[in-house]
Amino acid sequence: MLFKKINIVPRWLIFIIDLAICCFALVFSYLVRVNLSVGAINFRDLSGNLLILLLINSIVFINFRTYAGIIRYTGVQDALRICYAIIMTVSVLFFISLVASSSGGTLSFSNVTLIIYALLSFLFLITYRVGVKYLFSYFRNYKMDRKNVVIYGAGEAGFATKRVLEHDSSSNVNIVAFVDDDSRKVGKVVDGIRIQHTQDLLAITKSQKIDEIIIAAFALAPAKKNELVDFCLDHDITVLNVPPFDKWINGQFSTGQLQTIKIEQLLERESIRINNEEIENQVRDKRILVTGAAGSIGSEIVRQLLHFEPQSIILCDQAETPLHQLELELSEIKTTTHCIPYLADITNEQRMEELFNQFEPHYVYHAAAYKHVPMMELCPTEAILTNVMGTKIVADLAVKYHARRFVMVSTDKAVNPTNVMGASKRLAEAYVQQLHKHVREDMIQNSIFPEVQTKFITTRFGNVLGSNGSVIIRFKEQIEKGGPVTVTHPNITRFFMTIPEACQLVLEAGSMGKGGEIFVFDMGKPVAIVELAKKMIRLYGLVPGIDVDIRYTGLRPGEKLYEELLTDSENTLPTYHEKIMIAKVRNVTLDNLQAHFEELITIAKDKRNSMELVAKMKQLVPEFVSNNSVFERLDKEKDNVVSITRAVS
Repeated sequence: MLFKKINIVPRWLIFIIDLAICCFALVFSYLVRVNLSVGAINFRDLSGNLLILLLINSIVFINFRTYAGIIRYTGVQDALRICYAIIMTVSVLFFISLVASSSGGTLSFSNVTLIIYALLSFLFLITYRVGVKYLFSYFRNYKMDRKNVVIYGAGEAGFATKRVLEHDSSSNVNIVAFVDDDSRKVGKVVDGIRIQHTQDLLAITKSQKIDEIIIAAFALAPAKKNELVDFCLDHDITVLNVPPFDKWINGQFSTGQLQTIKIEQLLERESIRINNEEIENQVRDKRILVTGAAGSIGSEIVRQLLHFEPQSIILCDQAETPLHQLELELSEIKTTTHCIPYLADITNEQRMEELFNQFEPHYVYHAAAYKHVPMMELCPTEAILTNVMGTKIVADLAVKYHARRFVMVSTDKAVNPTNVMGASKRLAEAYVQQLHKHVREDMIQNSIFPEVQTKFITTRFGNVLGSNGSVIIRFKEQIEKGGPVTVTHPNITRFFMTIPEACQLVLEAGSMGKGGEIFVFDMGKPVAIVELAKKMIRLYGLVPGIDVDIRYTGLRPGEKLYEELLTDSENTLPTYHEKIMIAKVRNVTLDNLQAHFEELITIAKDKRNSMELVAKMKQLVPEFVSNNSVFERLDKEKDNVVSITRAVS
């Protein structure tokens, strides 16, 4: 109770204790010099020297403020401050002794006495501070349950983590060991803590109960991180993560920044390498338009483009608040690029014409689209107007105003589409492909140099982690509310990619494209959504089916069990980047497509007959077969017509 009542010792008391310790150190120095023979000490000289020492130490300690630190938090900076103060004191005493001896005075400090005094005073001042620090720590925590902690990573981050835990008054931890994969470090001891190999983790867990493992290794491979997290979940151990180094303040972080590991970090793959030099050569000092700039993908494309210092980036989006927030974020980044927010709907042809006329962008990254499958199944007209007509407007203007490249962001749902959203994106893909072919043929016929041709490139990938509406965000909300976590089907799988990785590959594909290609990204292995849900629940320290239920709700309209990146009739060609391939798809002639597009858009603008609209989509995209949707009857009618035709023939 006494230690709980003591808050901070007054500075004047620390000042007096420091002076008393220094006086004792001087007396002890005299004793050591005379082999601990008290009779050999001249107490008259000693008393005079003590008065001089008190005067000089008082002045030096006040100037160096050695008394200002809080003793219970004594650290390296306090030790350095005391060291400098003692060196200054000894230097002054040496100078006084030198002057006194040369002038015949009796006041003197022998060199041996000064050396012994310097060592003893530093030792005593530091020892009592460290002793008080550990005394406070012991009496503060001796009745609290101590958590056994293992720090993964015996590097600078690991050692910094140990210091942070020890200095935090609210944490009561017992650091059991450091573990590391580097065999050169194994067996060494840091601050009394032994470094052990990762393979010894099971033995450590068996020898004593481990409550937490803190990952303090920034270069840990995703596969190794998954293996470690699975081990911890199997042994009921909480996994915490040290924040990235750029989040540290003055080389330090707080225990409040230690967070449980996120599922996004476990779904990450090995970092990718892109040809930054080629991208920089293309976009530096150029005007770039990004549609859907305030969205998850669009905003990340903007952030990554800033590294290559384009002249300007036009941020086009119809969402006012997210666009404003992006503008505020970019205004805090030191860059020479002029970021211009442009509030506009890509379906407004006049407004988009004004944009192209005013800025004449060299490059267009088209990320604006409606993407939610169930919503588009309910509103097919909006899917056509935005995903098809909007793409057509922007693509046509790119040709008209001689943009060099048009990079379209598509989706894996455009492959064998089972929903309106996927079919609308497949139509957009087909349009920009054939537009590229038409422009090329037109230029050849009119003897225009091919260098001025707009190159149309399409990129196709699956779900991105952490994007707006992501299943992971939905699961987090449900778990934090206590469940249940809703999964549409026990066998449903999806591909996942991080937003930065997806955008890096978009930029890379956009730079390597010759025009007319659909680039497919290596999405890795598909993830079972129910297993994803279970792992997220366990990461929260809960048990699936006991603490948080998992409920199956059935497939949503237009949803399918698994996504594909290539149709059965397609194959791929490799590129120089192992994660990017070129998909070969069926060609559609522009003349037919142009007429059909006009008819499709006319039906969509009418907004009265969704069945007629979707029927037209199925005519243009023969592989579009609805699933779990009201539009399935169109497929049945089509099958009946085919059956009757075959019977008649």
